[in-house]
Amino acid sequence: MCYKLIALLVSTVILVSSSQADQWPQWRGPHSNGVAEGTGYPTQWGPEKNISWKLKLSERGSSTPAVWNEHIFLTGARDNKNLVSCLDRQGKLLWEATIGKVRNVRHKKGSSCNPSPATDGKYVFVYFKSGDFGCLDFQGKVVWQKNLQNDFGQDTLWFDLGTSPVLTSKLVVVACIHSGPSYLAGFDKATGKLVWKQDRNLDAPEEAAQTYSSPVVVSEKGKETIFVLGADHVTAHDATSGKELWRVGNLNPESNRLFRSIASPVATSKMVIAPYARGKTLTAIQTGGSGNVTKSHVRWTKSGVSADVPTPIAHQGKVYVCTDRGNFICLDINTGEQLWSHQLQKGRGGFSASPILADGHFYLVREDGTTFVLENNGSGKLLATNKLDGFITASPVLADGQILLRTFEHLYCIGERTSP
Repeated sequence: MCYKLIALLVSTVILVSSSQADQWPQWRGPHSNGVAEGTGYPTQWGPEKNISWKLKLSERGSSTPAVWNEHIFLTGARDNKNLVSCLDRQGKLLWEATIGKVRNVRHKKGSSCNPSPATDGKYVFVYFKSGDFGCLDFQGKVVWQKNLQNDFGQDTLWFDLGTSPVLTSKLVVVACIHSGPSYLAGFDKATGKLVWKQDRNLDAPEEAAQTYSSPVVVSEKGKETIFVLGADHVTAHDATSGKELWRVGNLNPESNRLFRSIASPVATSKMVIAPYARGKTLTAIQTGGSGNVTKSHVRWTKSGVSADVPTPIAHQGKVYVCTDRGNFICLDINTGEQLWSHQLQKGRGGFSASPILADGHFYLVREDGTTFVLENNGSGKLLATNKLDGFITASPVLADGQILLRTFEHLYCIGERTSP
């Protein structure tokens, strides 16, 4: 009886691990911290080496795919319409659907589909620059759709909307932080009904009032909290009601009017890490408290070790930052002490994609299609440098032994699946 119980527990652990390894459900992965599950990810590839398949895309895009077991979900555009595509793990197109019309792109690196899709295994949720926001099932049927800019007002962002939808246990949540009535809104996953809408109007000057970053959801002892970075503040919200729990300000003490935020926060149950000031500062905030906790909960602020666009990784007591110019830095999450750094080789373009940690390796993607693979060995030793053709702003996705890399023109699948 005892042996049967042990065997059952072991098999359960294996199934859970396999299931998590098969999934990249939303922006920044299964734990929203830039860490992938699973093993066996390739460290070397090239245009003719270790490429499982390559798919031509209709138009450029910066969103990352979402993966759930046998399904890959991708947003894009075609014929002036917002496009949602579903592929199988062999790169075969299963279905396509359209959600609203494309809104003109303003930035040379931007697209109409900067926000990444999110999935809970039953539905896939998509959001576009046009404000079109929708839910589809895994067969491609549109379950519900709406336009948030029609409902709540058009955004005033100077460039292209980049905030991705995030999931709680019951809701899909979207933030709109701009030079106007800003908000955080939670919608029922199955119906699209607005469950709550929380105003988030903070006194930030001009472009500093605008954010392209995505919220992050953390669950601790059954309670979910949503953290939002933007408009010179980090705010924490109750996931069931949207109510603000606490806030930290003073991220822009000199009131610089151009300090919009692009990189997203990364969080653990005890700490929120906020990259800000166009990559000039990195701030660590202890979670908890109520009201304005700026004076009591800021644990450290460091200059010169942050990023403007790439979002950091938080893992096992450390923060890993890839600056826009390719300096990869490891810091102690509790003290801010710099433990090591590695300056990557410079080339054409900087770094827009966010770094990923998987199976003891860091993956850092430069805009010119070069991916640097570093060892997580206490010093960030360079293991491999891999080059693909194409311009890359989308972050890599790692699931079940395979890497998905999106250029402006193609989606590459690198490596082979490790599960049967």
